[in-house]
Amino acid sequence: MQQQLSFKLLPHEAADEAVIKKYISSVAGKKLSTITGFHLLKKSIDARAKTIWVNLTVNAFIDEPFYQRQLLPFNFKDVRTAEKNVVIIGAGPAGLFAALQLIEQGIKPIILERGKDVRSRRRDLAALNKEGIVNPDSNYCFGEGGAGTYSDGKLYTRSNKRGSIDRILNLFVHFGAEEKILYEAHPHIGTNKLPHIITAMRQQITDCGGEFLFEKKVTEFIIKAEKVAAVKTADGNLFEAASFILATGHSARDIFELLHHQNILIEAKPFALGVRIEHAQALINQCQYKSNANNIVLPPAAYSLVQQVDGRGVFSFCMCPGGIIAPAATAPGELVVNGWSPSKRNNPYANSGMVVQVELNDVIKNSELNIKNDALAMMRFQQLVEQQCFTAGGGNLVAPAQRMVDFGNGVSSSSLPQCSYQPGLSAVNLKEVLPDFVYPALAKGFMEFGKKMKGYYTNDAVVVATESRTSSPVRIPRDNETLTHPQIKNLYPCGEGAGYAGGIVSAAMDGERVAAAVAVTI
Repeated sequence: MQQQLSFKLLPHEAADEAVIKKYISSVAGKKLSTITGFHLLKKSIDARAKTIWVNLTVNAFIDEPFYQRQLLPFNFKDVRTAEKNVVIIGAGPAGLFAALQLIEQGIKPIILERGKDVRSRRRDLAALNKEGIVNPDSNYCFGEGGAGTYSDGKLYTRSNKRGSIDRILNLFVHFGAEEKILYEAHPHIGTNKLPHIITAMRQQITDCGGEFLFEKKVTEFIIKAEKVAAVKTADGNLFEAASFILATGHSARDIFELLHHQNILIEAKPFALGVRIEHAQALINQCQYKSNANNIVLPPAAYSLVQQVDGRGVFSFCMCPGGIIAPAATAPGELVVNGWSPSKRNNPYANSGMVVQVELNDVIKNSELNIKNDALAMMRFQQLVEQQCFTAGGGNLVAPAQRMVDFGNGVSSSSLPQCSYQPGLSAVNLKEVLPDFVYPALAKGFMEFGKKMKGYYTNDAVVVATESRTSSPVRIPRDNETLTHPQIKNLYPCGEGAGYAGGIVSAAMDGERVAAAVAVTI
């Protein structure tokens, strides 16, 4: 028989398959010899008390042959001669998973990606990191796989509303991810492994007859009778289809500008803005694991922090244990930072975004910003802050930075600690760079975080500006049932760029959901 069991073990016990079998035997009340194997269903670490526990849920095989874990089945069809096709604009997780869902539905996807394939992107990222050269169409945000491909690959989401998390994770495993993402509480693939998985997805799409076209930036929507008849790309080509899925990501400002210019309804959307903080990973381990900090079985420690400051939320975002801070600008003259980790999370630093929620009213009532109250107001504010940070850093993607306690006290740092950010740092008083409703909330929030995590609030940590691409500053509205744009009946806004997702898994689920809606109506 098979039986699901839950129990907790010490970290070194949870790392030993033989010990796990002994606990299964004990909990199930069966002889050890009858336990033929088990599948891990859930695994999480509880470090709240002095003794650290690993919580496990397993599917145990008792008195029956053990077999390897079976993935969910997928039915990718041959769509080379399909009568129906759909144009997908953007090859991030929303676009890719929409394409895979369409193929399962027997519909041919034609993916238009403004950037390059994952392999070619590497050269542009090298130029970005080493020389400060920004390719507006090929960078950490744009290119095959989207922003997540080279910026970490976290697969954690709290929302099941858009679809099945298990299905998305199974698809990742199908294309080469490790099975551990199926049961870990905070699954993570790693920037070093995601490109191979994305390449395998593309291969599946093209093997089935889908089209995958790179360096095809959309520059115009051809609208006829309240429908998109075709889209035009920068090279002058026109692409026609019955339906169009818009999955361009949260940084495609030219698409937002284009929609606004063509009077296609969009809306300003709140987002979060702040900085990225980097500590030594050993310090974060000490904060979280206490006396167990040097336990070689425990993974590099992570954290999640949130604090209300004068009615405004301050919270950690995209925390990267054993990670690296990277430049994420998408145009010259702007400074944006993000974080990522390799699969082993074995770099000596830990970094996290620390951001403040920004509402439209914050931007409009601040007359010094001189920002027009329209659908692009939040985007323009985001862009303005990034440009100010670029200038403050001195150019060439050198980031303005400050020691953490100095930041809290509003004083300049005379020196800066070592940091993983490759383009380099410049000591700047960030109080003079960040918006006046963002800085004080962060400063107070950091002090409160120091009370929650002893040792966290330290001048050995460095604050780097600016973390501003937390989510889209624009929402592209859609009908709740049909998922189509309210004006354009065959245009399907999708994923993070449309304001309906926040991360790889939620974007992938939204892509599948939209593709399923297209299949019903096409």
